Amino acid sequence: RLLAIEEIKSLRSRYFRCVDLKDWDGFMAIFAPDAVFDITDDNPGCIITGKEEILAFVRPALDGCVSVHHGHCPEITVTSDTTASGIWAMEDMLRWDDPEAPLETLHGYGHYHETYRKIDGCCLVQTMKLTRMRVDIIGKGGVKLR
Repeated sequence: RLLAIEEIKSLRSRYFRCVDLKDWDGFMAIFAPDAVFDITDDNPGCIITGKEEILAFVRPALDGCVSVHHGHCPEITVTSDTTASGIWAMEDMLRWDDPEAPLETLHGYGHYHETYRKIDGCCLVQTMKLTRMRVDIIGKGGVKLR
């Protein structure tokens, strides 16, 4: 059980590092092929299925963006030899320098609710839902949007 929890912690650490470094091969490697990413708190109705589709959504959204994602206080429950669930407190800071980008900054706080599955001996993210408690958004010209 403890080894499985540590493997999940390592998996999530890779997610945060890979998304911030724009290491898209590493990012894709953390997801199950049929993974589901639910970001309806940020984008109503947006539930993305399939790791290629997740990348196709995330990559252009972070193009030209310097991002810092942190995950804290993992609550991980091992549910079987091949499955687990977890909740992670999170904070993200995103900044765009591109004058064509619609925003200057986004600073968010919330939780990732996830499930994990072992496939061929590797732990992967099966489902990921981001819930937000607060999001501070600054538009172009320093205009506070939310």
